[in-house]
Amino acid sequence: MMKEQFLYPRTSYHGKLTPDNLIFNANLQEFSQKVSVISALETNGKITPLESYNRIKNLWEELHRIRQGLDIQDSA
Repeated sequence: MMKEQFLYPRTSYHGKLTPDNLIFNANLQEFSQKVSVISALETNGKITPLESYNRIKNLWEELHRIRQGLDIQDSA
């Protein structure tokens, strides 16, 4: 379990506690971890910059769709 916690750390949520906010927070943390892996792959020459860009763009679009499906209020 410690290896998994090291590789995929999760932080606790500190905002307004609602099911939708928790779901979005979990998805946002997963997005962040995937972007880190993609960036490392590109930095080490395993994938091209264009492939890296496209993968991150697709992840962003997926995160945006998830947010649209949830009842999350802007805190402005």
